[in-house]
Order: sequence, then C-alpha cells, then structure tokens
Amino acid sequence: MATVAQPYNQQKVMAESPLALSRHKQFWLCQVGGWSAWIVLLVIRDLTFVPAEYMLGRISIYLVSAIMGIVLTSGLRKLYCRVWDRRGAIRAAAVILGSLAAVIIWQPFRNYMDYLSFGEFLPLQDYGWLDLFRGALPYSFPVLILWSGLYFFIKYYQLFQEEKEKNLRSEALAQEAQLRMLRYQLNPHFLFNTLNAISTLVLQKATVPANEMLIKLSKFLRYSLDNSPLDQVSLAHEIETSNLYLDIEKVRFGERMKLEISIADAAQQALVPSLILQPLIENSIKHGIATLERGGVIRISATVDKDQLVLTVADNGPGIPESIADDSQPNFSGVGLNNIRERLQEMYGESHHFSVRNVSPTGCMATVIIPYQIKRPTHVANDNS
Repeated sequence: MATVAQPYNQQKVMAESPLALSRHKQFWLCQVGGWSAWIVLLVIRDLTFVPAEYMLGRISIYLVSAIMGIVLTSGLRKLYCRVWDRRGAIRAAAVILGSLAAVIIWQPFRNYMDYLSFGEFLPLQDYGWLDLFRGALPYSFPVLILWSGLYFFIKYYQLFQEEKEKNLRSEALAQEAQLRMLRYQLNPHFLFNTLNAISTLVLQKATVPANEMLIKLSKFLRYSLDNSPLDQVSLAHEIETSNLYLDIEKVRFGERMKLEISIADAAQQALVPSLILQPLIENSIKHGIATLERGGVIRISATVDKDQLVLTVADNGPGIPESIADDSQPNFSGVGLNNIRERLQEMYGESHHFSVRNVSPTGCMATVIIPYQIKRPTHVANDNS
C-alpha cells in the first residue's frame, strides 16, 4: 500500500520490507475471506426460494462473480493508493467514481450469469440497456461502497497501530537512553576521587596500595560497563559489588571508615537495580566519614516488609544542613542522589520511595523502598504432567 508520493527506490524498499509483505498478505486474506463470506450469504438467501437442482449452478456462478469482484476491487485498491495523500474530497470522489466504474463492468456480467444459472441462454443483442444494468445501484454499488469503507477503515487502523508502535519504541529507546545516561554520570564522580587517591599514593611512593587500588578500580569499572542500567541483580550480588567499591575507599580512609552490614535472609535474592548502593555509600563517605577527623560508621541494611524491599544506607556524620532537609520529601541535591531519583522513577514509576534525611543523634540515612521481586527459576516442562 505504498503511496506514489514516495520516490521509486523508497517504494521498492518498503515493498520488500516485512511490514509491506505483512500488509500485502493481510489484504489478500481479507479479500478471500470477505468474498467467501459474500458467497455464503448469497447461497443462504437462495436456499429459501431456489430449487435444489439449480443450487450447484448458482454456487458456481457466484464463485465466478466473486473472482471478478476480487479483480475489480484489486483495481480499486491501486486507485485508492494513488489518491491516499490527496485531500479528503478527492478521495471521496475516487471512491464514488471508482465504485461506479467497477459496477458498470461488474453488473452486466452478474445479470447475464444469473440467466445462465437457471439454464437459460440469451444472445447479448436481446438485452436492453436497462436489463444490462438492472440492480446496479441497489445491489452491486452498495457492495463496492462497503468494500471501500472497510478498506479505508483497515488502512487507517494499520496506520494507527504503526504510529502507536513507533511511539512505544521511541519511548522505550528514550527511557533506555535516559537510564544509560544516568548510569554513566555516576562513574566520573567516583573516578575523580579514586584517581586523586591513587595520585596521592603514587606521590607518597606507596606503590603496593596504589597498585591494589588500581586493580580493584579496574574490576569495579568492568562490572559497571558490563551491566546495563536496565539490568536488575540480586541484592547479594549488589552487596558483593559494593564491597569491591568499599575496599577501594578503605585504602583512602583506612581505620577511619567502619562498616556494618545487616541483610535479612529474605532480602538476599531480592532484585535491585545494578549499582544502586554505590552512590548512596559514596554520599555517606563524602558527607559523613570524610568530614569526621576520627572517621565514622556506615551502616547498610535490607529488610522485606510484606511485598516491598527496604534498603537503607546510614552514617553517623554531621547530617544534612537543616536549611535543605525535609523529612517527607527531601530536596538534598547531588549528582549521584538526583540520578538515583530519576533512575528509580524511570524503572518503577510511582511504585517506589526514596528519601534522604537526618537521624538522631547525628548522621544521615538514605532509604530506598522498591517492589520485592526475586528471579524465578525456569523449570523444564514435564511431558508426563
């Protein structure tokens, strides 16, 4: 159904595309199915008044007439494709005039074949003009108008579905691009701090810890690159990756950074967005541990509350300045935290909660609440079941 407004090469590509082939196949399925239904309706009508000995002949005539109808409506299809991009008045005129032209060809054939089906043969010269076109307007013309209406309806429906699919694909691609952008914004901030620490170790000629830090950094970055921001991993795997990140930071802070991890058994296999904990831990280190001369503690916990997974990352640092803290919906800014908000919104919509707030007596706690999901094992079907 390619339009003539497109260049020949583009039409050729479209005609060879799977979508064009699918449309072509759908058209002929509708053609055969629709005209077959037309034959069935005529046969059911004739059963009420046509003697049985004439039914086989009538069915044969209807079959031949339907074949001619298929040929004529295929011609109408080509006409409608040519005027598809024109104004509505031109398309309406094409429908009416095209259907009338098809009727002028089809109706005399139908009338003549009707006589044959009853065993009669009349020379064409014995027909009057009125006999040739009797029934054209009340019978054949409405059939072709109905066919034209169905054609345009199906055509518009196909275009609507295509546009809908294009929008869905565009939204999916935009979402994926957004998530990838958010993921890759997390790494430079962490990378900057780590490279600064490595540079300091090199200047101090501490080659062993510098080399150790580089190895762990490469492992962490490899994991980051190998996992898409669209992926979900088990919390146990996420904790393992976070420990790799924490090992890097321990080289920087040494005994100043203490770690407490408490993960409920039910939460171990819960699915979480990959690298969701890293920016939270980084925030606790930057605004908590790094600001305390004696260092501090980072506490990571995970519990399952009914159908929700509750993750928390807390520290005992000075907390968020009261001027920007809000217990109900904090506006605490930062690249990492803002990216988490946007990433969770993209992945879970309204089915999540994220907050960063001060805790008593001192410190800050980030809380992530997402739907509790686990990876379902795939079972091989048993033929005996």
